[in-house]
Amino acid sequence: MTAIAHALLITGTDTDVGKTIVTSALVAHGLATYPHHRLGLMKPVQSGVGDLECYQDLFPELGQRPEETTPQRFTAPLAPPLAAAQEGREIDLGLVWSTLQRFLSDRDWVIIEALGGLGSPVTDEWTVADLAAAWRLPIALVVPVKLGAIAQAVANVALARQQGLALRGLVLNCTIPEAMTHLDDWAPVGLIESLTQVPILGTMPWLPDCRDRDRLAAIAQDWHLDPLLPNFGAGTPQISVP
Repeated sequence: MTAIAHALLITGTDTDVGKTIVTSALVAHGLATYPHHRLGLMKPVQSGVGDLECYQDLFPELGQRPEETTPQRFTAPLAPPLAAAQEGREIDLGLVWSTLQRFLSDRDWVIIEALGGLGSPVTDEWTVADLAAAWRLPIALVVPVKLGAIAQAVANVALARQQGLALRGLVLNCTIPEAMTHLDDWAPVGLIESLTQVPILGTMPWLPDCRDRDRLAAIAQDWHLDPLLPNFGAGTPQISVP
């Protein structure tokens, strides 16, 4: 399976693992480092509030309408099929895909924040892993630094392999202040890389202010980003469609 070269899906081992802050760091880095390239940002489905509103505040220069950034929105902070059912609606993946196609046709790099974790339901039939496989989206996996991080990383990498996903690497995220102190005990880089055979691209420290764009960009600058970045010098990207 050939992945879409200039798209990247940020997913995680679970919900509330820090996908939004990792996505924000990559977007902040992209805007600061590649100002002459067009970047697109998507959260395909949002249940509750938070991510869309954060992105609108942080990155107004992207010039995206709310329905472009988040084609499907639901009020209840539940799994999307449950949130949609509460409103008497259904998940419209056709709408999401058509929005993504427009971004892929005129943007140099499209960063997509997934919902929940890799195994989270998008519809009654599809998980995030199913969507990534069907749409040929390369992924980066966010792993929270906590007890259990090793097992979560191993299990989610196994799921990614089972689905044949193009897993580019892992990003460790410190969701609590003390996580950095316990990094080597809770999420040892060498052991996780040995067990998964997937590189850890970087670590997101705990930030008291997650909307500091300069700080976010500086953090991402220190990550090993080559596996995530498109070839900006290769001319017009070739589009893969399902």
